[in-house]
Amino acid sequence: GAHYQREEVIKYADFQGDSFLLSQEAASHPEADFIIFCGVHFMAETACILAGEHQQVILPNITAGCSMADMAPIQDVEDGWEDLQNVLGDHGGIVPVTYMNSVAAIKALCGRNGGAVCTSSNAAAVLKWAFQDADRVLFLPDQHLGRNTALKLGIGLDEMVVWNPFKAMGGNTPEQLRAAKMVLWQGHCSVHTRFTPKQIDSARERYPDVTVLVHPECTRETVEAADMDGSTEFIRKAINEAPAGSVWAVGTEISLVNRLAKNNPDKTVFCLDPVSCPCSTMYRITRPTCCGRWKAWSPERW
Repeated sequence: GAHYQREEVIKYADFQGDSFLLSQEAASHPEADFIIFCGVHFMAETACILAGEHQQVILPNITAGCSMADMAPIQDVEDGWEDLQNVLGDHGGIVPVTYMNSVAAIKALCGRNGGAVCTSSNAAAVLKWAFQDADRVLFLPDQHLGRNTALKLGIGLDEMVVWNPFKAMGGNTPEQLRAAKMVLWQGHCSVHTRFTPKQIDSARERYPDVTVLVHPECTRETVEAADMDGSTEFIRKAINEAPAGSVWAVGTEISLVNRLAKNNPDKTVFCLDPVSCPCSTMYRITRPTCCGRWKAWSPERW
């Protein structure tokens, strides 16, 4: 089960983790003929890529997609890649890097064109690798993870452009593209972009000794206002290993934050968003669909 699953689902999972960790777990258990993946569409696709030929990966609800992954349809990306090649092919080139949170077709495009797939944990290392072979990187589908990671590597905002797939040349001139080091696909996570510097200010007013920890899919302004940023595994490790009595304001999906608070009763752990920030598509996986009724619901299989 993915970390962002609600409690009524995750309690039935044999393994918990982020998308890549769960896919690795599935691949490391060849004795399992069926893998019921309580996550979203791209996660089940990734598990299928890594699973054995005899294994069937089952997504309990095929409508459990990912809005971020859907912001980079393969046809739009192929069209954009062709434009970028035409403009940059003789000017230092460009390497495609896609975040794990993308469909299999996007991962394949990156592989065919000398690129790679990254996670939020190794994005910096993958970008460093990519810049060894080209002057620029096309990062997709999440512009915020790409921007925040590039900034940590010393790449300036003036060296980044956003690629809008609904505009000619992504809304850029050839000169802007040639001057850029990072071409950021115009995609985002609908959960993590909810967190704001104002929410961080409110948390600090309420708890002066709070540590603010957010996911790098948040906006640049939010990441810069926080004390720390990192992947879901980084967030879990930081809070689980924190000293008793510490206070944590967390900018990530509410189910994970609530679980961290429950598992760390000696600490104060709360979500930055005072209302709620569930992953609505992840919530389409319910207890009935993952605990027996999935057969009647005709779940998607690969």
